[in-house]
Amino acid sequence: MSIEVKVPTLGESVTEATVATWFKQPGDTVAADEMLCELETDKVTVEVPSPAAGTLAEIVAKEGETVGVDALLATLSEGEGAAPKSEDKDSGKAEAEPETKADADNAPADTGGEAVDVMVPALGESVSEATVATWFKQPGDAVEADEMLCELETDKVSVEVPSPGAGTLTEILAKEGETVAAGGKLAVLTTGEGGAPAPKAEAQDEAPKAAPSKSDADVEDAPSAKKLMAEKGLSSDQVTGTGRDGRVMKEDVMKAASAAKSAAPAEAPKSAAAPRAPVAAEDAGREERVKMTRLRQTIAKRLKDSQNTAAMLTTYNEVDMKAVMDLRSEYKDLFLKKHGVKLGFMSFFTKACVHALQEVPEVNAEIDGTDVVYKHFVHMGIAAGTPQGLVVPVIRDADAMSFAEIEKAIAEKGKAARDGKLAMADMQGGTFTISNGGVYGSLMSSPILNPPQSGILGMHKIQDRPMVVGGEIVIRPMMYLALSYDHRIVDGKGAVTFLVRVKEALEDPRRLLMDL
Repeated sequence: MSIEVKVPTLGESVTEATVATWFKQPGDTVAADEMLCELETDKVTVEVPSPAAGTLAEIVAKEGETVGVDALLATLSEGEGAAPKSEDKDSGKAEAEPETKADADNAPADTGGEAVDVMVPALGESVSEATVATWFKQPGDAVEADEMLCELETDKVSVEVPSPGAGTLTEILAKEGETVAAGGKLAVLTTGEGGAPAPKAEAQDEAPKAAPSKSDADVEDAPSAKKLMAEKGLSSDQVTGTGRDGRVMKEDVMKAASAAKSAAPAEAPKSAAAPRAPVAAEDAGREERVKMTRLRQTIAKRLKDSQNTAAMLTTYNEVDMKAVMDLRSEYKDLFLKKHGVKLGFMSFFTKACVHALQEVPEVNAEIDGTDVVYKHFVHMGIAAGTPQGLVVPVIRDADAMSFAEIEKAIAEKGKAARDGKLAMADMQGGTFTISNGGVYGSLMSSPILNPPQSGILGMHKIQDRPMVVGGEIVIRPMMYLALSYDHRIVDGKGAVTFLVRVKEALEDPRRLLMDL
């Protein structure tokens, strides 16, 4: 049966695209959802997956052609038995033996094993690519079904890729440090006991290293990039390609043109691109340069974007923790016995924040263009430090939870964060965040907003201090609180009111029961 491959929806204001690259050619066998080609619009690059498993029969839109939305790109012959038209005459021979000597050399030994592709799993709603962090297996290693083959690192979480079956890892296609797209191919596995590494694995391993070179005749720059290079008077040697195998894309040319324009007046700007001060020769050998992980890069970018975008301001207060500490000390054993989880401080702070957010709803809102979006629910983000960096798992509908439910959710998310097992859904949709720097000994700090949220509460170290209570000086366990907020949406009065309500609820927890 013939299946049509059409141009997908490109976006609200995008009506056409240019066919940049065909990853498959007529006669190639394709799996369902395997990438067939790449389309390039004036805004983004779009990959077109195969709608079904079968054989690519005909390419209708060649590379460099402009196509509209829903236009026909190619036709696919569905099913394993599908074969290209040019081979119909000698199909029996084609099935019995490889087409070329090279194919025969690379074919696995006739031991009953079947080649299985190891693909990049779904990475999450807003994540389209990942970096290969670690391969736990090497070509030639035997693997069991569901045994971990490698670990991928995304902007937010680490993802482990299990083996789709038992057999031998034949070939690794994406090396450590390489960036792969969702649905891309990572490796090839030969299933069954007869699985063995491909005889030419070493030669195949060397091939990808040479691929990014733009001098390689097999790597064609995107048609739109060629056109723009001609307009800007740039050669391909002056542009660093970020596409597949070092392919130069339209945005690469635009970046190169901008860099050339800014550097044109003088050579001085070159020094601005290298802010590091000169390093003494005797110190150079004692330094270690380590590439930032994708998670750390994303943290850095988001925090800086938050500072650049929001009108961020911080207000401070202090809270007497004696009432909470006394209540916790009195009931912690009964709480643990009944609910199977320890009673901590975070449930008190979560409840206090939910209480305050009901009175000052703008702290639980966000700005969307010229609109303010008010949330009639509280998805509480609890910032947690891990060896990989800061993550913010979200406790959904915290406003409808009891103390025990909050403590159980925090314990589960905290363990998942430490083990690197958080899913993408666990960190999405937060409306307000609590950050506890006190566990590390911080006495006071100004937390940075977690966009698009408009508020974040910073907890700090509990420290005994002399306080005046009822006209007498007494020693009380005090904690500084800090609320950072987006002044574009939250006024100073609202921010101070919010923090005072949190303080009052913690100093007299009975107010939470009576909704005061």
